[in-house]
Amino acid sequence: MLNARIYRAALVPFVLALAVSAFSLGTRPAPLRSTRTTDAFDGTRAYAQMWSLARAYPSRAPGSTGDEGLARALKAELEALGGASSAGFSVQLQRFQGQTIDGERPLENVIAERPGSTGASPIVIVAHRDAPARGSLAELSGTATLLELARVFASSATKRTIMLVSTSGGSGGGAGAAELIDAGSPILARGAPDAAIVIGDLAAAHLRKPLVIPYSDGFGAAPLQLQRTAVDAITTQAGLNPGGPSELGQLAHLAFPLAVGEQGVLQAGGLASVLVQASGERGPQPAEAVSPERLEALGRSVLSMVDALDASPDVAQAPATAVVLDGKTLPDWSVSLLVLTLLLAPALAGLDAFARARRRRLPVAEATLWVLSCGLPFLACALFAYVLGALGIVEAPAVPAPPAAMPFDGAAATIVAVMALTFVLAWLLWGGLVRRLGWGPIPDPDAGALGVVLVLVPVGLVAWLLNPYTALLLAPAANLLLLLSIPELRARRGASLALVVLALLPLALLIAFYADQLGLGPGATAWMAVQLLAGGHVNLGAAVLWSAALGAVAAAAWVAAASPRAPSPVGTQRLGEVTIRGPLSYAGPGSLGGTESALRR
Repeated sequence: MLNARIYRAALVPFVLALAVSAFSLGTRPAPLRSTRTTDAFDGTRAYAQMWSLARAYPSRAPGSTGDEGLARALKAELEALGGASSAGFSVQLQRFQGQTIDGERPLENVIAERPGSTGASPIVIVAHRDAPARGSLAELSGTATLLELARVFASSATKRTIMLVSTSGGSGGGAGAAELIDAGSPILARGAPDAAIVIGDLAAAHLRKPLVIPYSDGFGAAPLQLQRTAVDAITTQAGLNPGGPSELGQLAHLAFPLAVGEQGVLQAGGLASVLVQASGERGPQPAEAVSPERLEALGRSVLSMVDALDASPDVAQAPATAVVLDGKTLPDWSVSLLVLTLLLAPALAGLDAFARARRRRLPVAEATLWVLSCGLPFLACALFAYVLGALGIVEAPAVPAPPAAMPFDGAAATIVAVMALTFVLAWLLWGGLVRRLGWGPIPDPDAGALGVVLVLVPVGLVAWLLNPYTALLLAPAANLLLLLSIPELRARRGASLALVVLALLPLALLIAFYADQLGLGPGATAWMAVQLLAGGHVNLGAAVLWSAALGAVAAAAWVAAASPRAPSPVGTQRLGEVTIRGPLSYAGPGSLGGTESALRR
């Protein structure tokens, strides 16, 4: 039923959009640079401080006695540097209730403020002090760096107000960071901060790139100028190549925003933020080996970032939504145009095929409902995960937790197994449902293939309205699975199933990227998916759209795997088969019988 001419014509706007995109490439903003020396940062002292804190407070679960004790110790250390009147810090505790990896707990942020010489927007430096496992030495390197920076700033003048924050809940859930940008927070008293630098693990002996993580837990990332400033400081001060987000990484985070660091919470709340971390996006393991040289090099890099921001105009707060390609930026409106034109071809060809199917009286409506029903097992699993989260069986915070905070252990494996059984049971119940409704188990293959397109294209368009990068995951599937409406191709089962596999390739690349960056195996990946649902990171509306899209692909696999229908015997008629000449076929001379000239012969 596919009209190749209409499909080819509908691809012309996509080619034009490609040409427009080529001319829309822009340049990246230059990084801000510091002209001051960073020798004031004493890495040896910071390293010794890290060990001292680890011995004094080995257990620092969020909201625990050790966490609270460390908060008091930090407050006392910061106050000992002198009050604001003597170029020191004014220190306060911010108490609140926060959702953590262990459920809701009473937490505390320690906020130290040192006024600058001008009224320019403040710079915020954040490091969490809690840890899910006992010891976790590398995770304390951020707190040790924070204290060393406090000593540096207590004895040097800055133009901007410097705000140092020790948060709790940063080991999973980002509750402390979320409280910082809540209405009435002390850091907002002087107006919106210029930028936030989140200090993660700076002491890990083994580097995992990128060292600068700009991703938001919402749409977008840290402003490009802030990203480049952080990268330039590490390159200059530490002599390291910090790496950078790959094209696949950028697309993955824009299509499915997921950030396990505190910068994700701050950036999603509107505060330009980057995370500096030696162990990359996944964060350190509890037994991570540490290096004093690494701590000094990256500590001085953070000091250089602060100096660069202090001496420069305000950083633009708008999140970066462009894709950086070989040093050039591709704006999001260009990507949006490309995705829309890529969805246009299957939409127009699908409408034409729908009109043809109606003339042939194929059961398109029933087939489309059947395709939609294939998404019910996926939706049932999502709803079950929501129930597990609401009942507290899965203590997943709304912000995704690092893998080390909620590891894939025996309890997690049990929950994943229960989810798998739920999925199997949902499919068994689905089979009974479609038989009772008279839809299956599979409708007419022509109608079923068309029903897949009639579901995927509207889902893709809705996704495009919400996030064009998410629609980019669905556009290739809509184009590829349209080919299943060609009976000759569908008769070759291997080729049809290959199309279904290719349709899933963008989603597979997305999952593979996150699994690699976060260090997840197959079981841990499934466990992370359960957490994202149970914690509400994937809301109900998104779950419905994803269920419909996955159900359409499952329906396509069913259609592709079904045995090709045998030719109809002579004298019989299939539903929808054209048996008379008319607008759909040849109606020229001789089509209704012999002509006079033919009869004379």
